[in-house]
Amino acid sequence: LYQRRVRKAVVSTQSTGRTICSHINNMFTGVLQGYRYKMKSAYAHFPININIINDNTHVEVHNFLGEKFVRRVNLLPGVTCKPTGNKDEIMVEGNDVENVSRSAALIQQSTTVKNKDIRKFLDGVYVSEKTHIQELED
Repeated sequence: LYQRRVRKAVVSTQSTGRTICSHINNMFTGVLQGYRYKMKSAYAHFPININIINDNTHVEVHNFLGEKFVRRVNLLPGVTCKPTGNKDEIMVEGNDVENVSRSAALIQQSTTVKNKDIRKFLDGVYVSEKTHIQELED
């Protein structure tokens, strides 16, 4: 019984150490390369319009499933949003992987389909690619 408690304490200490190392690695990667999530809007009938406002820090989603309601998403601090040039595609960029991924998740969650069969209604804005802003040269 005593060995189990000691072993559990050692394992939890190791996992905490690995978590801290991963956070530090993500911080270095964010500062040196940055994080970029590309998001595409998918729709069957009503085209989804995405507007980027307020110095690329707010996103508005118009005409989702033909609704007149405008969905507004405030991006987290340090995160910006830009159009890619391709139709129905945006980029969410920043140095903090947690804020970038959470902002992309907020945009995706703003377009969830309610009170309908989600197998049939696949409309929404989804993450299509996760990359870095700058690739490191060896």
